[in-house]
Amino acid sequence: MNGDILPSVHPVRAVGELHTIGELARRTGLTVKTVRFYSDQGIVSPADRTPAGHRRYGADAVARLDLVRTLRELGLGLPEVRQVLERERALSEVAAAHAAALDVRIRVLRLRQAVLRAVAARGATEEELTLVHRLARLTEDERGRLIGEFLAEVFGSEGSSGRMARSGVARSLTPELPEDPSVEQVEAWVELAQLAGDDGFRELLRGLAEGEAVEGGGNPLPRPGLAVLVRESVGPAVAAGVDPDAAEAAPVVAALLERYAGMVGAEGVDAPLRARLAARLRAMADPRRERYLVLLAVVNEWVAPESSAEVLDWAVRAVGASGAWGLGSGVSGLGFRA
Repeated sequence: MNGDILPSVHPVRAVGELHTIGELARRTGLTVKTVRFYSDQGIVSPADRTPAGHRRYGADAVARLDLVRTLRELGLGLPEVRQVLERERALSEVAAAHAAALDVRIRVLRLRQAVLRAVAARGATEEELTLVHRLARLTEDERGRLIGEFLAEVFGSEGSSGRMARSGVARSLTPELPEDPSVEQVEAWVELAQLAGDDGFRELLRGLAEGEAVEGGGNPLPRPGLAVLVRESVGPAVAAGVDPDAAEAAPVVAALLERYAGMVGAEGVDAPLRARLAARLRAMADPRRERYLVLLAVVNEWVAPESSAEVLDWAVRAVGASGAWGLGSGVSGLGFRA
């Protein structure tokens, strides 16, 4: 079947021009040493010898060595090359097996590249290098356990947060690295896993989860939360360039406080409610929260989330400044209940 593309297994004695090893090397682009090695291994056989014993090769040796060189450049080992030449295995079969082996090799190289990039980007120490390499090499089950423990600690307590753990909220924060990840996905996974192992970050998310549970009235189903409320209330002011420290921001903050009071079921707006909202906004504005969501999108191949950093930072400053304006102290004229 391969007779049209492979040279003869047993070269016939040439009747035309014969080539020395040096000539064969020049015609095939191989070194004389390599041609002699292949000849000694029986990969290519001489068609004749001179009276002095010097080997001479026919034209079929050129075609045979061209094929050998191609297969070797593609990474096939000498035993596989011999099997193809001797027709013990079909070329297509060997090619498919080698391609599969290359897939594994490529994944390993991508992993190594990602580890080295992560280490270079962080200026990592020797200890951090070991950690990054370990995180990158975790199996799917090991990754699942690591993230599962992280989410269980954040969402798994009794009460509302426990119910949230069984909802889509916890599932929406679960990274799932694909079987054949890109370098960027591996880098994102390593950084995400490091975040998940950070006690301070776990405490931050736990507080955010508890606040979200209270604001949701214990409802375990995903629903528009404070982030949406802030974006809707504050976004236009940010786009318009309103200074969060200026008095012009007061009506925006007043409306935000009014809507937040309705969200948490407060009877009115007062200083404690303003302090509560300010604390929630500061936690939400922590850059680690948004970084986790960005990394999660990279790992899971999701659309990158819209950044809320500018809106949250504006809200933090404006709500903080609202104390100087008397908001939350029964001031009339701004739509507040005294």
